[in-house]
Amino acid sequence: MRTEEDILGKRELPADALYGINTARALENFPLTGRTIAALPEFVPALAILKEAAALANLEIGALSAQKAEAIVEACQEIRAGRYDAHLIVDVLEGSGGTSSNMNLNEVIANLAARLAGTPAGDYSFVHPNDHVNLSQSTNDVIPTAIKLAIFRVSEGTSLALMQLAAAFSEKKREHSQTMRLGRTCLQDAVPMLFGQTFGGYQAVIERHAKHVQELRRQLLIVPLGGTAVGTGLNAGPGYKPAIFRHLSALIGHEIKPAADPFDGMQNLDACARLSAEVRNSANSLWKIANDLIVLSSGPVGAVGEVALPAIQAGSSIIPGKVNPVVPIAVCQAAFAIAGNDAAVAMACQQGLLEINCYGMLVCDRLIDSITLLERSATILRERCVRSLTVNEERCQQNLLASSGLAAALVPQFGYAKVAAIVGSAHHEHQPFLKIAVDRGLLGEKDVHSLMRRAADVSTSTAE
Repeated sequence: MRTEEDILGKRELPADALYGINTARALENFPLTGRTIAALPEFVPALAILKEAAALANLEIGALSAQKAEAIVEACQEIRAGRYDAHLIVDVLEGSGGTSSNMNLNEVIANLAARLAGTPAGDYSFVHPNDHVNLSQSTNDVIPTAIKLAIFRVSEGTSLALMQLAAAFSEKKREHSQTMRLGRTCLQDAVPMLFGQTFGGYQAVIERHAKHVQELRRQLLIVPLGGTAVGTGLNAGPGYKPAIFRHLSALIGHEIKPAADPFDGMQNLDACARLSAEVRNSANSLWKIANDLIVLSSGPVGAVGEVALPAIQAGSSIIPGKVNPVVPIAVCQAAFAIAGNDAAVAMACQQGLLEINCYGMLVCDRLIDSITLLERSATILRERCVRSLTVNEERCQQNLLASSGLAAALVPQFGYAKVAAIVGSAHHEHQPFLKIAVDRGLLGEKDVHSLMRRAADVSTSTAE
């Protein structure tokens, strides 16, 4: 064991622990989720990149010696490679506004530097967690920046996953551009349409979400770095701010920009709230589509049965041969979770007090979870469901011909009241509407299919 001391007293730590007393106290204080910051995707690498960029910037302005800067940079690169995750042990929901997370990394970097210098862990005479690793920084500007960069990196494939799903629906749109079906509103028979139009609607909404997610991601590259404690830049040396943005941009591979107003940048996480809301909106659209597929595939004999989803696992432990719409159901569950995450993110972003927001780690944790769920939902919906689904064209035609779906198409010629009376008669006599319409001379049998086609194509011709 070794002993470290801070303003609150002394603590015994394992001799080989690369973390220090600040981390040890956080470990005692926050036994909440059981998940550490090392388990939070991209957060530790983002924070390590920031520490590396800060060391290079401090070296550039003469605030840090080359020997110390090189040791910090080397330690950061090893941490980014995931070699020391076992020492990054602070809970993701630590209640110190990110200070525990920041100090956990500062201490590990300092002790790795001590190892390079041939001194034992806990000897901070060469590189000190606060004086050197944290030089020109504060938790209050570093943690929000790391959060934004982590979310930016996690969401890199989200728009692509959505666009690939949209492309799968585009293929189904092409495949069924001439397949007629009964359109339904309020789950009641409505008017004829094409299955290609159904799939095209799904394609369009998903593409729109992919575009919005990509646009909102770019806002995460505007960060409060250099604002130190509250936005004034206190204790950051002259020239530090432009230097760290230059080094950070080079390390990230994207241009990172400072907040136009540093005090706004320190206080607000609204860019995260907007992205969270769009992720929820995207999940809601997948939820709606998944519900549609559940309804359209229902039965398959005792209900709609117009779509057959791929049979990928047995659906019942008691009913032989039953297959459930398991992928759409899973997508719905993911959407429920994302809605809950978004509520948490919204509350956390609103609860920022005065000069900083203390709840950034919750925002990071929940938003990353939402992004991951959305991307995986889009992927399994495409790969395990949409690509292999089939349309039962015979069932579609049966349902359409048995319905009153053509009633609206006859209104311009015969008037609403007359057509409504025929619909009523059909329901009362338990006869197809089309049979009654033909029997009463409103339609000839040869006109039925051409009228259905014109009714289904009207949206396309109107658009043209």
